[in-house]
Amino acid sequence: MLLPANFDSVSLDGVISDWLCALREFSVEALMVLGPDPFAGQEDRLVLAIHPPRLLDAAEALAESRDFGAPWRDSDAPLVAWQDISKSAFENLGRWRRLWLAHGYQSVVRIAFPVTVGRAFECYLFSPRQWHDRSEAALLAWSALNIWPLLKRALAEARSPLSPRELECLSLAFQGMTARETGELLACSERTVNFHLSNAMTKLRVDNKLAAIQRACWFGLI
Repeated sequence: MLLPANFDSVSLDGVISDWLCALREFSVEALMVLGPDPFAGQEDRLVLAIHPPRLLDAAEALAESRDFGAPWRDSDAPLVAWQDISKSAFENLGRWRRLWLAHGYQSVVRIAFPVTVGRAFECYLFSPRQWHDRSEAALLAWSALNIWPLLKRALAEARSPLSPRELECLSLAFQGMTARETGELLACSERTVNFHLSNAMTKLRVDNKLAAIQRACWFGLI
């Protein structure tokens, strides 16, 4: 089992803890980030971060469900969803809702950040109380939009399988630069650039630059 990135990253866990502190006025007590599994199918998601850690079982149940997954993203559904978990009949609840209810949570707001080929990162904010109108959900979504660049960068740093030079060469390839142009910019040979690109493709388990760029996006690196 792959543990959430914030379990081993002080900086990432710090970002998440600070954000949760800022959300106390909305009674948000749990935060989860799901992201695409770079090495699996379109509907497969990973728990990238969860706080507090005791909620890992509930987080994994949501990641394994098909709720808010690929079919949701392929529809005209909004990028922000607000749900009162407790309102459905208990016998009709999915496993993840049962687990979150068992932990004492009543409401959830989900904010999606789409990436390439129908994948997305998803932030979930949970509260033990019911939110009674859309204004609080809207403010939570606005908060997520503001912190996402910082949170995404911290997630990418904690999860990156690439060296800084490999990522730099791949990012320049994403911008349309050839290996020769990249070498001129980085003051190294074209052969060295191709060496770094080859290493990046090996680590990302693909055999061409386009696929490597795509998987780097799914890591949040580009």
